[in-house]
Formats: sequence, structure tokens, C-alpha cells
Amino acid sequence: MRLTQVLRLAAVAALAAGTALGTAATAVTTTADTSDSSPSQAPDRAARVMSFNIQHGVGLDGRLDLQRIADVIETEDADIIGLQEVDRHWSERSDFVDQAAWLARELNMHVVYGANLDRDPFNPGEPRRQYGTAILSNAPILEWDNTDLPRYEGHEQRGLLRARIVVRGVPLQVYNTHLQHNDADERMEQVEAIKGLIGTPDDSVILLGDLNARPDAPEIAAILENLVDTWEDAGLGDGYTYPSDGPDRRIDYVLRSDDVITRTAAVVATDASDHLPVYADVLLPGSKVGVGRRG
Repeated sequence: MRLTQVLRLAAVAALAAGTALGTAATAVTTTADTSDSSPSQAPDRAARVMSFNIQHGVGLDGRLDLQRIADVIETEDADIIGLQEVDRHWSERSDFVDQAAWLARELNMHVVYGANLDRDPFNPGEPRRQYGTAILSNAPILEWDNTDLPRYEGHEQRGLLRARIVVRGVPLQVYNTHLQHNDADERMEQVEAIKGLIGTPDDSVILLGDLNARPDAPEIAAILENLVDTWEDAGLGDGYTYPSDGPDRRIDYVLRSDDVITRTAAVVATDASDHLPVYADVLLPGSKVGVGRRG
């Protein structure tokens, strides 16, 4: 074979090898680019949250009827409810019933109770007589506590009830409170205490409650420094919740942290209590699904 033929064959072989290497390199590069694509985020999780002052189950007709309270909650299909003015073995006015436990059984929900008033029983061996707030939840409650709020002499003790719940994969801190009804200065101190207790948690936050203050009150402005009023987001009309037989003021609230989205907000017409319940449909952040779960 001539030398020129050998050189020509060697050049063709080198060109073919280079083409193959180039193709392989391209394939490797393409594979690497595909593997770098990030997984899609979980969708936001829908929930309905409600605040309801139940006046220990006594309706506008003056009749004790816890079933009416349960019916309202069931009809509105709320996932989480903050209840205020809840009796627990308190007195004859509520037949000494543990109202929080009764509602939980009737609605097949989980419950925690915050006793802001805690009295000895009338007779030895009977349960303690308590009055306070409760949180009902469709999802299990992983941890909870109840903290006393500032109180002026001669006034009723108030508290902040907290429950940590994982709602469809999203960790959520739910708070429920009932502020002093006749002293704005005391309410302001209670609000400042609540802000300190909530702090800046990693979890999303919902605050439910009878705050006993209208939206233009300074104490409402103070709590809204850290939270958002769902009624201002999505409520239609004035949103009045009290008194239920002719409401002329909005004092019951559903507040949220910045990472929660409000879809709708509504007040429910009922004669089951002297307050009307208010609820909000919210979206909890899908970015937090599975984050920080414990308990």
C-alpha cells in the first residue's frame, strides 16, 4: 500500500473518531442539563378556619342548645374552629357539661381547651369548674398550650390558646383568644403580649378570636402590624358579628400570616349565640409541605 493511501485512511479514521466523541460529549451535556431541573413545588393547601363566640351554648331565645352550635360548624364545613366563652363543668347554666369535649365528640374532631377561669368544684370529687376557649380541628393537634394575658385588677382573666396542627402537610400555628371587653388600655397590653408570644415562627399562623374591638381601634392596628385581616382581603360588606339579632359592629376576627392567602371570608347568620361566627377560606403555602414536621 502506498504511503499516501495509508495517510488518507488514517485521516478518515481520525475524523470518524472525532465525530463520535463530539456526539458523545453532546449527549453527556444534554443529560447533565436535564438532571439539574428542580422538582415542582407542592400545590397550596386549602382550609376553612372559623372564629365563633358561642356564649356557652345559649342562643337568642335564651335556651341552652349545644346542638345548634354543632350544626352551624358542621353545615359550614370548617376545618379549624376557635371557640370563645366555652364552659367546662362550670355551673347549672350549661348543665355542668364539658362543652369542648361534647362538641369534639359530636363533630368527630380533635380538641384542646384553655381554662382562663379555674374554680374548685361545688362538691368534693367533682371535676374542676372551668371557663375559657377551645380549638377544634379535623387534623390531629400535635402540641398546645394556654398562656395568661395581662389583666387589670377586678377584671376577668384572659388567655391565648395555641395549637400546632399539620393541615394537609403544612405545619400551622393556630391561636385563639378573647380580649377584655370594657378596657381599651388592657386590650392593648393583651395585644402586645400576643405579639410577643407569636413572635416570628417558621410555621404559618392563624389567629382567631373575639377581640372586642372594632377595626379602627388602635389595638387592632397594633395586631395588624404582624398579621393580616382576612376580612379586609376578601370579605364583602361590613362583616358585622355582634349582636347577632341586629349586628352593628365587627369584633370577631380571622387573622393570618403573610404567607397564607385568603380566598373568601364570610359571616354566618345564626341564632345559636349572641355572636355570629366568621370564617375564611385560605390557602396554606405548598412550599411548606413536610417542612419542620414534628410530634
